[in-house]
Formats: sequence, structure tokens, C-alpha cells
Amino acid sequence: MFVLAAASDAVDGFLARQLNLRSDLGAYLDPLADKALLVSIYVAMAALNEIPVWVTILVVSRDFLIVGGVVLSWMLGTPMPVRPSAISKVNTLAQITLAAVALGDLAFTANLGTLRVGLAWLVTASTIASAGFYMIDWARHMGGASGAPSGQV
Repeated sequence: MFVLAAASDAVDGFLARQLNLRSDLGAYLDPLADKALLVSIYVAMAALNEIPVWVTILVVSRDFLIVGGVVLSWMLGTPMPVRPSAISKVNTLAQITLAAVALGDLAFTANLGTLRVGLAWLVTASTIASAGFYMIDWARHMGGASGAPSGQV
């Protein structure tokens, strides 16, 4: 079910871009749905000791950072447009891959421990990079830096 949900989200995004069916509401709801899906699976898998708790804390913290920054910018009267950056897309793909591999390993006892450890480190690196990119972009946006590619999450 998780892989189906992730695939349907990818198809939805592709069709929205190809058919130019984007909306302001969708720009906010789609990333929130992605975050809800990933946070819920990471928390559940951490509770089962299938994904390291520290990776889950990092993933959830990054998502709170992003949502908090968007809400704060809106409350301060300088809302950020929501557009995913390349590193955020890599991060999301890495997170989905780790979750899918962990679920598959749990379901089929495929002994994918080494792959899971490698993916956990990839998720860690991409999560930290994405959070850093977001914080820099948010600071530029809030500071009114000209020429900044604001709003990429």
C-alpha cells in the first residue's frame, strides 16, 4: 500500500505538470500530504525498530522546520511560494526508498540490512542538505535578498 501511495503521488505530480493543472491550494496540500505519508511510516517503522529512531527524528524535525518556516513567513506577512528544490526531491525519493525497502524486508525477510544502512545514511545526508538549503532560502526570502530563488522546499 505504501509503494502504491508513493507511486500515485508521483503520477499525480507528473500529470499536474504535464497538463498544467497546478493550483495554489495544491501547491500547499501536496507537500503536506507527502509529509504526512512519510512521517507516519517513519514513526511506525521506528516504533518497530525497522528504521533507526535517530533517522526518524531527523526526518520529522526537517519537516517541522519546513512547515514552521512556511507558517511563520505567512504570519509575518511575507508568505513563501512553495516549490520543491532538486535536493528536496532527492531527499523525498531517498526517504520513500528507505521506507519501501524496510517494509519489503520486514514482509519478505529478504535480509536487506546492509542496503537499509546505506539508505539510512543517504536519507541522513539528503535530509541535512535539504534542511540547510531550506534555511538559507528562507533567510534570503525573509531578508528580501534580491535574486534569491525563494520558496523552494
